[in-house]
Amino acid sequence: MKQVVVRPAAAADIEEAYEWYERQRPGLGEDFLAALRSTLDRVASQPQALTIIHRATRRALVPHRFPYGMFYRIYGDTIVVVACMHAKRHPRQWQQR
Repeated sequence: MKQVVVRPAAAADIEEAYEWYERQRPGLGEDFLAALRSTLDRVASQPQALTIIHRATRRALVPHRFPYGMFYRIYGDTIVVVACMHAKRHPRQWQQR
């Protein structure tokens, strides 16, 4: 399994989403984090299973009821998460990272 590194901008995306879900309903933010962990585990075990969407960046969709995509790149034995964004955001916004 590869090592996963979450860049600060991606960590801020995750924190923002967590807080938003918690404001909607206490505990929903925790559900979001659990779904995100599941996504990270899937990516860490099979990082090349998902197709490249732009240059070397791949996107994993967060499962269940959370419309988020986790954008990552593979560097040797390391997976670098560059963004975690809502699917309704402008599709090129993550490319600025």
